[in-house]
Amino acid sequence: MAELMGELRRSHYCGALRDTDIGSTVTVMGWVQRRRDLGSLIFIDLRDRTGLVQLAFDENSDKAVFEKAFSARSEYVLAAVGTVRERSSKNPNLPTGDVEIFVTEMRVLSAAETPPFEIVENSRAGEELRLKYRYLDLRRPDLARNIMFRHKTAKAIRDYFDDNGFLEIETPMLVRSTPEGARDYLVPSRVHKGSFYALPQSPQLYKQLLMVAGFDRYVQLARCFRDEDLRADRQPEFTQIDLEMSFVDVDDILGVVEGLLKKLFAELLEIDLPLPLPRYTYKEVMERFGSDKPDLRYGMEITDITDLVKDCGFSVFTGAIGEGGSVRGINVKGYASTLTRKEIDKLTEYARGCGAKGLAWVRYTEQGITSSFGKFMTEEEMAAIYERMNAEVGDVLLIMADADTSRVLSTLGMVRVETANRVGIEKKGFCPLWVIEFPFFEYDKDLGDFVAMHHPFTAPLDECLPYLETDKASVRAKAYDLVLNGIELASGSIRITDPALQKTIFRLLGISDEEAQEKFGFLTDAFKFGPPPHGGMALGLDRLVMQLLGADSLRDVVAFPKVQNASEPMTACPATVPAPLLKDLGIVTETPEE
Repeated sequence: MAELMGELRRSHYCGALRDTDIGSTVTVMGWVQRRRDLGSLIFIDLRDRTGLVQLAFDENSDKAVFEKAFSARSEYVLAAVGTVRERSSKNPNLPTGDVEIFVTEMRVLSAAETPPFEIVENSRAGEELRLKYRYLDLRRPDLARNIMFRHKTAKAIRDYFDDNGFLEIETPMLVRSTPEGARDYLVPSRVHKGSFYALPQSPQLYKQLLMVAGFDRYVQLARCFRDEDLRADRQPEFTQIDLEMSFVDVDDILGVVEGLLKKLFAELLEIDLPLPLPRYTYKEVMERFGSDKPDLRYGMEITDITDLVKDCGFSVFTGAIGEGGSVRGINVKGYASTLTRKEIDKLTEYARGCGAKGLAWVRYTEQGITSSFGKFMTEEEMAAIYERMNAEVGDVLLIMADADTSRVLSTLGMVRVETANRVGIEKKGFCPLWVIEFPFFEYDKDLGDFVAMHHPFTAPLDECLPYLETDKASVRAKAYDLVLNGIELASGSIRITDPALQKTIFRLLGISDEEAQEKFGFLTDAFKFGPPPHGGMALGLDRLVMQLLGADSLRDVVAFPKVQNASEPMTACPATVPAPLLKDLGIVTETPEE
């Protein structure tokens, strides 16, 4: 039977006790991790969010206390009063391993059924089961540490921005639906039947309005919502570190974020992050790594060999070049023994699944050189390829050709990552970088026209203004991304504040004056009253914590995450609601059969 706490008050957390506490009388409270019954001697490992401490009971214990210890089971909630003493058998792997508590009073505050899985670090229980009982999963020390680390991260972020003159200002959660790239989560209005609020995909428009209002340094740990397909680094609801600044340029914004990263790495990881971070243009990272979010912890940079093979006898290469394409490759240095013919065939199939027509290869081993295309080439041509790609014994060259150079680059970028994962390339440390000067427009083959790569308030580079209407493919934006170890952590831009330029951009994007007024009128109207030049960005807090911890999934750093189909196993949401509630909202639902 559960007992009341009464006058008992916790004096110490379980994980806080050390040999300096020997002789002290303490009160601890927590959950039973395990009980060891040695007959006349009983030990209980008591756990709270800070760690474990050993409770000891022996022949000198009060009989009632000893009986309670004997009856305690896994996950019982106990309150224990006793004297801290030195352990006779110390545990060097436990922070409290030098001490134990000889218990003189104990209460069972709550009994527990046998949990559906063992509450231990690195649980081997299936994730679906653990998410169904997430409140038990969160008791696991490794997951609890992640959540506490997230708290420390958020606190450090708020301290940094407060020290740098930013104001944390909340923006609405019920907003007008505006096009931001993903589907909105809609909230029906009971008062205005047939009308809907949207949950914010970001506070973008509101933070720009705050700049108009004169709050020149805004920040918010903002909750955002996007109805899109999930993956390991994406959740339908997430938190972003949202900031906006007035009277600044790109360097100012990047400098503020670099300062934040330096503080976080120093305080949370004890790493001195060198600044400034390297900057690469979008064009450069695509040509070198085939990705706008490259992982710089390993090499395998893309090499252009188009000029070396333009007149060779291999029609796959010459055909692609003749159609305006290119031939490029990567050197998987030192992994020839791992990348056997069988493994290369698997990579070739992977490349085809990514859109490539195939994958040419060279294996350079102690036994000699084998190649999928060498018989079509002269010795001089192959030697030139080896020299350009720095081929040595132990290397594997993976080469791709296509009439569409952008497809060569993006596909090789995916093959680069997949190859690194398959051969087990060591990925140590942190390699953050900036990607700048993104294209302003991207060509949509389905539409047969250029569309915006960013939101329509992103400013183009000044030098691109003269050919904004005549050469869309060459227009670059004052947009920038922060990338860490192959993950995009943040994205931002300098905003348009010139009404004439904004009107031109709307027109180029196919947004009529009427549509612009309907969707963004409240912002464009505000810009009639003296908007300051401004810009900002948003960092994904969940992704940042995931990267700093080296976690595999956002679900490891979010207390109550959703799964692949955007549902939550613990509460079984989303769920149907009673018909009267729908009637109040003026909503009629249809079954899938209907």
